Amino acid sequence: MVVDSDKIKFPGGGTHFHDGADKYISAIAGMLKFPGDKLNNAGNIRNVLDVGCGVASFGAYLLPLDIIAMSIAPNDVHENQIQFALERGIPSTLGVLGTKRLPYPSRSFELAHCSRCRIDWLQRDGILLLELDRLLRPGGYFVYSSPEAYAHDAENRRIWNAMYDFLKRMCWRVVSRRDQTVIWAKSLSNSCYSKRDPGTHPPLCSSNDDPDATWNVLMKACITPYSTKMHKGKGSGLESWPQRLTAAPPRLEEIGISPDEFREDTILWHYRVIEYWKQMKSVLQKNSFRNVMDMNANLGGFAAALKDKDVWVMNVAPINASSRLKIIYDRGLIGTVHDWCESFSTYPRTYDVLHAWTVLSEIERGCSTEDLLIEMDRVLRPEGFVIIRDKPTVINHVRKFLAALRWDGWISEVEPKTDVLSSKEERVLIARKRQWEEGVPIL
Repeated sequence: MVVDSDKIKFPGGGTHFHDGADKYISAIAGMLKFPGDKLNNAGNIRNVLDVGCGVASFGAYLLPLDIIAMSIAPNDVHENQIQFALERGIPSTLGVLGTKRLPYPSRSFELAHCSRCRIDWLQRDGILLLELDRLLRPGGYFVYSSPEAYAHDAENRRIWNAMYDFLKRMCWRVVSRRDQTVIWAKSLSNSCYSKRDPGTHPPLCSSNDDPDATWNVLMKACITPYSTKMHKGKGSGLESWPQRLTAAPPRLEEIGISPDEFREDTILWHYRVIEYWKQMKSVLQKNSFRNVMDMNANLGGFAAALKDKDVWVMNVAPINASSRLKIIYDRGLIGTVHDWCESFSTYPRTYDVLHAWTVLSEIERGCSTEDLLIEMDRVLRPEGFVIIRDKPTVINHVRKFLAALRWDGWISEVEPKTDVLSSKEERVLIARKRQWEEGVPIL
């Protein structure tokens, strides 16, 4: 997906989060001595975490470099920043670095970024820095910038000295420092940890801690060591982008999936998406949608099949399949863990397309289908599409609510071709949400 940064707009007509955006990103790449001062480093930097992102403009300017950022910010005193970002079509989500782990697997990002994000990184024994350590890949970078006005501020110097000391004990090293920007790099292996003095804090996490468990899991004030395989490899073992999108990642074996099964899944979803587009051909318009959500992303095959479309996909791993989210990140995609019995953490009307493969039949086991449909409607924009692939009984049940939900602007239902992922019987229902019109009664 390549985006022209000149076309990225703020609500209200603005174009830049500050005039030196491109120069700032090039400066970071220059500090890292990347080829051509390109932050993507020839495809080796793909997944970025932007913390306290504002309206996600840093992430917006990374898109033309084929870098995708998970831009997170809370709904705090600067209200609705993430809503603005999503309206601009920039990958972003509501998120808080608080007491619980962020809903992303370990080793998901090559780079984390914090510019004027007003986060106290040293609180609670540095637990937030240790959360970044969990999320960064081997050798991953942390770019930290503070305002120029703080250059001679005594408190700012105290924070810098304390962070330097703490990160050194975490086996991070300073790669570069220029003005008010410093870049740290995480250790490539476990070797440094064994060289620390006994009793050094922070300690290593226990061997029974699962660094990929994130749903309602408290952050831990400890360092997550690498697996034996990753330690010996001194890296993630991933291909550069875009090859990594379809290359079988090393962590497949952790979830019991073979490379052949992975490739078959990729091919299968390629053909499934082709069939979806044929089904919608009569109503699809060019550039009619941008923000897409896959509500049951599995291995990320649906998102991978959209690689040539000018869209981005929020890949959601339901909590009973959360272990698969790391494969999605290893493909250079982004996503989150979620329990569909709960409301999704986003603003109303923020996605143009929702893809629900077996989501409704799975939720029948403990939650209300009607409640989930209402939540889907809250998230879906007017004139957006829902693609529901499920059992005929589920599809028939959903059809009862289409008029009430105003999902009857256009409806198509087909029986898809059978494949290895199909249940005994499947139907594909695609419906378009209508604009709500004043005075028009609900049927």
